[in-house]
Amino acid sequence: MLRCAQSPRVNVLSKYASACRFFARLASDIFLSSLQSRSFSNLLVLLTLSSAVFAGCTGLSPVKAIREPVEIGDDLDPESLRAAIRQSLGYLQKLPPDRVVGEQPRLMTAEEVTDSLVALEKLLDQWRCMECVAREIDARFDLLPSSADPQFSEVLFTGYYQPIMQGSLVPTEKFRYPIYGKPADLITAEKVTLAPKMIVEKNFGRAEGEQFMPYYSRREIDEAGSLLGRGLEIAWIEDPIDVFFLHIQGSGLIRLPDGKQLSVGYAGQNGRPYRSIGRLLIDRGKVAREEMSMRRLRRYLRENPKELNEILSHNESYIFFRVLESGPLGSLEVPVTAGRSLATDARLFPKGALALIQTEVPVIDGAGRLAGWRPVTRFVLNQDTGGAIRGLQRADLYFGTGDEAAGLAGYMNRPGKMFFVVLKQGLASSEPPTAHLKQPCRLC
Repeated sequence: MLRCAQSPRVNVLSKYASACRFFARLASDIFLSSLQSRSFSNLLVLLTLSSAVFAGCTGLSPVKAIREPVEIGDDLDPESLRAAIRQSLGYLQKLPPDRVVGEQPRLMTAEEVTDSLVALEKLLDQWRCMECVAREIDARFDLLPSSADPQFSEVLFTGYYQPIMQGSLVPTEKFRYPIYGKPADLITAEKVTLAPKMIVEKNFGRAEGEQFMPYYSRREIDEAGSLLGRGLEIAWIEDPIDVFFLHIQGSGLIRLPDGKQLSVGYAGQNGRPYRSIGRLLIDRGKVAREEMSMRRLRRYLRENPKELNEILSHNESYIFFRVLESGPLGSLEVPVTAGRSLATDARLFPKGALALIQTEVPVIDGAGRLAGWRPVTRFVLNQDTGGAIRGLQRADLYFGTGDEAAGLAGYMNRPGKMFFVVLKQGLASSEPPTAHLKQPCRLC
């Protein structure tokens, strides 16, 4: 068992706090005035001001980590972890070292996360001896709970995957349902609040003259044809249910009639709220809560085609896509790794960071039914986000591509714990692992 080391408080200077409180009031006034007047000029001023003060005001909340015993282990191969670590490093090394990449469980910079990943990667050659790895982590790393508040320390883990579907680059009688690229008239603005804490909220819309209007909803796009005739179609899919679940997953592979495959990934969204259609069916008594899974949800939609449009339109969020050369890509614009990549709330947790999770994953029988749950302890990388993944207590584990991954992701819905793995302050990532040599095990 390991115990997380105490991390130092983040100092707060009163003069910066006063300045940020002033800017918070100014930013709120500008944003509200812009919405009331439907004018874009003030929004541009707000974006400029928020960019100028962002770096100085993100570190104003004092954070204190807590100590907690954590069992170290990993149920996957070290090479998949090495691949995922290197994807995170590819993202982080493009950033300024002092760039803040996350605020929870405490502020972390790109340099701090990079050093932690480099140091952990050096341990992968010892992966056959998890006892040695555990001692090294105990000596050199802090394990920070996802929240220092016990009330929010439990995390709900769900799953996602990359679907494969049939499609065409041209519309036909068989392939009639389009997936769209990002429209040119989709506008993104930011509302910045700095007190009592830094919050950046994205607002999406479109221009009608000088008015800022909400962007088209799923019903307006799919049923009223609001985007038809613009040349935004990337491909056409055979099944509208497949299109909907492609939106939920955020990326997919399209098998074309000539045998080639087209990889598509997230390019943007309409800004409308994500609403769960599974929850809708549970609340209406259509499907029992204990029966609900992605497989059960698909079955209900196929068995009730007259309800299809109404149910799908309940989720107003609409995703726009782009063609990928390789993929799938997470929100960091690097490929995600099956079993190793995690999606969390991008507003909170450090991007690209290493975490240790403790939860259970589904066990599925030969018929694709849930047969049980397998406890896992695993190192993962925070490399993605999602519209439904909000708050301290949500995380989404990437299971891979195809039917087996779909089954696992569809059933995945279990509580657990998440700890961010951070190199102790004062230690260099270049130092070789040594803790295991002081007490060698029979494998060393």
